[in-house]
Amino acid sequence: MLTIGELASYAGVTVRAVRHYHAKGLLPEPERDRSGYRRYGAGAVIELIKIRTLAEAGVPLARVRELLRVGEEEFAAAIEDIDRRLRAEIRERQRHRERIARLASGDSLTLPPEVVEYLDRLRALGVDERIVQAERDGWIPLAAHSPARVPEWMARKREQLDDPRLVDFYLTLSQALDRADDDPRLVELADKLAVYITRMADERGEDYVDDTDIESPLVKLMDRLAFDTVPPARRLIELLKQRGWTGWTKLVRVAPRPGAAPPTAS
Repeated sequence: MLTIGELASYAGVTVRAVRHYHAKGLLPEPERDRSGYRRYGAGAVIELIKIRTLAEAGVPLARVRELLRVGEEEFAAAIEDIDRRLRAEIRERQRHRERIARLASGDSLTLPPEVVEYLDRLRALGVDERIVQAERDGWIPLAAHSPARVPEWMARKREQLDDPRLVDFYLTLSQALDRADDDPRLVELADKLAVYITRMADERGEDYVDDTDIESPLVKLMDRLAFDTVPPARRLIELLKQRGWTGWTKLVRVAPRPGAAPPTAS
């Protein structure tokens, strides 16, 4: 015969837990010895281990009480159902872990891998982090709006980043971030960008320059995100419009300002 302490030790629980299971009617009260102490048989160890295992699996104690009273077949079926639930919970927790890992990795929380790769490439080229942030903020709603087109757009972006002139544009913009609107660097930047866009449109067609095909409200949202993060971009767009192009997220060819020299591919 076992004391309550020995029973608890063999079953891997506390004496307090044994008393709690007695109070809940899960573990029958045993006979007591002449001194009034509980004395348990070996079968109580098995019953207590069952109770502990089910309780640790998250089975409510009321349900544990029911399971302990059913036949072997019904008990086995119930255990199989509990096992299925636990496997589902494990899969869900694994998904939570993946989301947390993505959260820790920053950009990859809300962006497809190819966009994250593109942003990392901008960083590797030495582009200012504020510009990378503006690019990222723009890609978040764009990727959510048209996820199927992201691979196509990213292929185009990778191709464009192979052009040293576009890389030079990003680096020049990086240097101009903290300059005033009347800084001549912005004018120089507008000239460079207008030449680059015009050459690309003439060689590949205007659809290649801009084929995002997104609604105007989303375009405005993405433009605001860019202007808030990179304030000189707003002035740059004003200068660009004088040179025959307008828009930040969505580029459109317009008539250049009278008297302004049209951009050439020189």
